[in-house]
Amino acid sequence: MLDIVALLKEKSLAVTPQRVEIVTLLSANEHINVDELYALLYISFPSISLATVYKNINIMLEKSLLCEVQIPNKKNVYAIIKKEHSHVVCLECNEILDLTLDTSELLEAAELQSGFSIDTSSLIFCGICASCSKD
Repeated sequence: MLDIVALLKEKSLAVTPQRVEIVTLLSANEHINVDELYALLYISFPSISLATVYKNINIMLEKSLLCEVQIPNKKNVYAIIKKEHSHVVCLECNEILDLTLDTSELLEAAELQSGFSIDTSSLIFCGICASCSKD
């Protein structure tokens, strides 16, 4: 079970009811976009604005509490960072799955080729899932 208050404090974020609810919703509904998150938040906080949701998402991204998954031709989705992982996305049904892959060799090659010291990375594989390829 995720201790949301401790997680927010660990990331030096003020513990507000809205932030607790955002993390709760993202924990229960991984890989949702801001519009979906806003609709769910609106149920508990009818006076919340979309700007407030974006502001909190951006702060949580800066504090490395959330990751942003940028899917080609789709709205970005968000998830709580648990450990380094990649994603696979179905181009038909938009299903998103987490993949735990050892990308150390890829990161090392990217650093050697670019001269960069890489802090974070995002790897997304796009294709057709098993269910959609049966149709």
